Amino acid sequence: MSSEFEQWLDRQYRRSAAAMLVSVSPVGIVKSRPGFGHTIRPVKGSIIASPVLGDWKPDPDYFFHWFRDSAVVMDAIRLLFEAGDLGADAVTHFGDFVRFSLDLQVLDGRKVIANTAWREDVMLDFMRFLRRDDELAAVHGDAIVAETRVNPDGTLDISSWSRPQHDGAPLRALSVLRWTRVHSFDGDLQARASKLVRSDLAFTFAHWREPSIDIWEEESGQHYYTLCVSAAALREGADWLQDAGEPELARSYRAEAEIILRVLDGFWLPDEGYYRSRTLASGNRSAKELDIAVILAAIHALGNGPTHTVRDPRMHATLQLLENVFDSAYPINRNRSAHQGVAMGRYHGDVYFSGGAYYFSTLGAAEFCYLAAAQSSQPSGWVSKGDAFLETVRQYTPENGELSEQFDQKTGAQTSAKHLAWSYAAFISCLAARRTVVKGTGTRQWRTR
Repeated sequence: MSSEFEQWLDRQYRRSAAAMLVSVSPVGIVKSRPGFGHTIRPVKGSIIASPVLGDWKPDPDYFFHWFRDSAVVMDAIRLLFEAGDLGADAVTHFGDFVRFSLDLQVLDGRKVIANTAWREDVMLDFMRFLRRDDELAAVHGDAIVAETRVNPDGTLDISSWSRPQHDGAPLRALSVLRWTRVHSFDGDLQARASKLVRSDLAFTFAHWREPSIDIWEEESGQHYYTLCVSAAALREGADWLQDAGEPELARSYRAEAEIILRVLDGFWLPDEGYYRSRTLASGNRSAKELDIAVILAAIHALGNGPTHTVRDPRMHATLQLLENVFDSAYPINRNRSAHQGVAMGRYHGDVYFSGGAYYFSTLGAAEFCYLAAAQSSQPSGWVSKGDAFLETVRQYTPENGELSEQFDQKTGAQTSAKHLAWSYAAFISCLAARRTVVKGTGTRQWRTR
């Protein structure tokens, strides 16, 4: 690619890092939700999905600490730190994140119910958005991590939402394990991190068979993404426990990871030629089975085995079919230059905001290509394909480098949440993967099955 493209990559990398960090420990931002009668003042360690104070008129309210998003961001902070692009602040952020996450373990929805005074401040029109008492009463113990999200002040989210979700615990375990595997911390932080990992691994081990809500928070069932990262967490956790002198628990977790991988084998649809993203609790077929979440699973799990990884030919076929779908469905993909890849969305028929392309979907496809190149005997084709996806991201990124959640499928204009932390994190991890294969540098940690 041209020197201009390389310069843009470096420039956007720096801008993405700076913009992402605005969402990390955002103690200077105050969020008021008058309809619910409360004001949110974030504490250190929380990571909000977006620092923009939206209220759904029209910007969405993403001022929450999502377990999934925060784990992805914390892993991007690690990559910045290991590349030398973020100093001691990175370790501070990690320590604050671990402490915040552990503090959430004492939350108890029964106490929220017992304190009825807060309901008096909820506006009448917002009462229908409140969670039921029986649902809140169930939120204590390990059920907390299935909450999907909490307020960044460390309190429970009292609004109705799609729950439970089971991807948060394994993703957080993976992020913390990758930090602790490479870096040594003082005794207190190391102990806290170990406690958090053990808790998240225990939750994953106990609950992976249960139906949960998918990564897009829309359908209940078993989900490729959740299962894939669960297997990865248990596998990496087993290695960690083996090193810690706990071989029996390590064997138990490793065996469970193998069971999950065999379950994932059943997600392959030979007639259609792709890994489906879900099996619904209802037993019905979903219209969202061909889903970029499968590709994201591979890059977040970072496995090195022959299946369910970037080495898997069936995963390659899934990516190609996704490209075909979005190439046909999105007007912005028509008449694109030979140097541009397909702008990628989530699944065909998406109607959220523009139902259009997502930055983290297109960046995820690019990162998949670079990771595949790193394990290929003929990497150049994969690198070119990844660069084409990045060229598309470049096409729809404004000069100031701001990344929202989506860019419109017809106009390319940014839509949905502004300054999405996950979008910035996706750019950072994508470029880290590219540097590994293009420049022979980088710190991606590969695990064998």
